[in-house]
Amino acid sequence: MRTEMVVSAAVLALVCGTTLAQWNPSARQWGKTDARDLRVMTWNVRDTICSTNTKTEGFNDWTATARIVAAFKPDVLILQETGDNSGNGTGSGVDSVATLTTTVNQWLRGGTGITAFVQKYDASYDLPFVFVSNSNDGFNRNIILSRYPFIDLNGDGRSQVSDLPFISADLYAPGGTGGIRGFQFAEIDLPNALYRGDLVVGNGHLKSGGATADFTDRLNAAKNIAYYIDYLFNGGPAGTTPDPRVRINDAPAATRVLDAFTPVIWGGDMNEDENSNGRDGPVHWMTRADGTGGTDRDRSFATLDDARTPFANNRTTQSSSKLDYLMWQDSIATLRRAFIFNSTDPGMPATWYPNEIVGYLGGAATISSTASDHRPVIADFVLPAPPPPAPGAFNLALPADGAIGQSLTPVLTWSASSNATSYTVRISLNSDLSAPIVAVPGVPGTSLGLGSGVLSECATYYWGVTAVNGVGSTASTPAVFSFSTVIPADYDGSGFVDSDDFILFAEQFALGCDGPGSPDPACVKSADYDTSGFIDSDDFILFVERFNAGC
Repeated sequence: MRTEMVVSAAVLALVCGTTLAQWNPSARQWGKTDARDLRVMTWNVRDTICSTNTKTEGFNDWTATARIVAAFKPDVLILQETGDNSGNGTGSGVDSVATLTTTVNQWLRGGTGITAFVQKYDASYDLPFVFVSNSNDGFNRNIILSRYPFIDLNGDGRSQVSDLPFISADLYAPGGTGGIRGFQFAEIDLPNALYRGDLVVGNGHLKSGGATADFTDRLNAAKNIAYYIDYLFNGGPAGTTPDPRVRINDAPAATRVLDAFTPVIWGGDMNEDENSNGRDGPVHWMTRADGTGGTDRDRSFATLDDARTPFANNRTTQSSSKLDYLMWQDSIATLRRAFIFNSTDPGMPATWYPNEIVGYLGGAATISSTASDHRPVIADFVLPAPPPPAPGAFNLALPADGAIGQSLTPVLTWSASSNATSYTVRISLNSDLSAPIVAVPGVPGTSLGLGSGVLSECATYYWGVTAVNGVGSTASTPAVFSFSTVIPADYDGSGFVDSDDFILFAEQFALGCDGPGSPDPACVKSADYDTSGFIDSDDFILFVERFNAGC
């Protein structure tokens, strides 16, 4: 269950800043179409981010990767092949988690003697939350970086796993874990003001190689990953309890499945091109499982990207193959766009390069090949928006509270309530509005006129209004006003019937008064009590009857 999170000025600034960089590559703008879209980027950086690498501005992979990430500004960045000093040719061994975490922070924000880093090229951009996997193959590690903090979403007491827990063989899952380098997952707390749910992100680097054992290893890992997503996060076919078949060694055990607005998005270097491998490979298994039900929350197939370079429409991410993928639960996360960045995209004009890349010492066109032998896959997702707030406070207006002598066909009015979609009006003879004689839901505006035959003379009525929308309702302030309808024998309009009314009527009757505006200025009230058009004994008789009745 996600915690409430106040959106800080920093978060709002990040969102507002993103709106300035719209999607228009031909004008060097590669930003999100909508600031609320969530951008996820996967990239195998080929040993660039390791503690012994050169960290100075130049024609080198450290500078190239920093500039590229600054250019595309993902909200979540998943990296593979990090921490390998031997592979980079600048040292030996794999960095520890602590050392690699320090190195990532240097790559993002610089430090003593470091002259190339992400924030040098965009000082406003940051990924403050870093999760370095403790799983490695003796050479490299996986990393998840996030704009937003990590949080435990499924109740197992942790927000991060470096590799999915051991799975006992079940259904299509052969059993085991996420492969040679592990498959990490992070649960992320998205700001409540921007998103209705939260996010789970997975990241992995499946085994490379073309031998039969390599193909088997990748497929086994993918089947376990599919099972983990579907049965731990989704809760399997029933969708109510995590690990319902008790096959996942999740200790402590998760206590809840993800809510209906929190998707799983995962990806990485899968080391197989699903268009040319001649089989249902790891990506297909991770999205479709065994085909009888996929890994999406609604038990359909999850989706894999078909990202292309924006200019030449090229799908390759490594050499002539697409090995790098993003996958997502499309019943919750809707893809806005997915693309691949390759600075050598055939025919792409120089005017398309993002500003953060212009000025690279090796030339903007060389930056991709210098950074890595893989090209990043970037996707923008539309996630469920938060519901609107409940209707705001509002006031009753007319008839004013305690008003007397009101028409039997009054128009009730009130001020507007923010976020209201309609109003419900109640009128009752009881001050708590119980047993209403009028109950009108769905009033679209801020007034309601009553027709004849609803109200009676000489009565006190209570009325109130409730503002309504899809989230809830809000009662008016105050909740109840009262008014009294016209009292015919209240000839002087005092609100009650007494001798003053009789005396005034008798005076006006004796004068034959037609009311205000008549030739005689003493005619302050019309004595044509029965409204017949002339004054006679019938007026006096009717008034006396009403006076004796007190109404």
